[in-house]
Amino acid sequence: KPYGTLAQMMRGIPFPNSNIIFDTQSTDPAAAQKPPEAGAPPSQTFAGVYGGWQAVENAAIALQETGNLLLVPGRMCENGRPAPVDQEDFKKWAQGLVDAGAAAYKAAQSKNMDQMVEVSGTVADACAACHEKYRDKEDLKMRCIP
Repeated sequence: KPYGTLAQMMRGIPFPNSNIIFDTQSTDPAAAQKPPEAGAPPSQTFAGVYGGWQAVENAAIALQETGNLLLVPGRMCENGRPAPVDQEDFKKWAQGLVDAGAAAYKAAQSKNMDQMVEVSGTVADACAACHEKYRDKEDLKMRCIP
């Protein structure tokens, strides 16, 4: 059973977690040592209890899990329309997010920032594939319409 709209779920799970992955392009998770402050940028996450590279690994897992959550039947879009979970391209792109998360997890395990730079593009591409068709519309009422 879905508890939030597609937009709420996306803003709550993949958006902040992809930002953690993107932040590794310029911030070494192992180097961040100060405790996070309220309203701190994603790089401050690296200093938390589950910080450093573990935070990056967890973010990658969250992206993989999001692929499953995208396909929960009954989820609605923010505009009140059903999420296009029955569309083949939507299913394909949800799997693309799973695959991007798996690649990000592998890169995070390597603790290699060059690999994180490379995989950040993979994550961005996975998001963009679906966004271009279902989200990026000037008329918000038209979102989620194939």
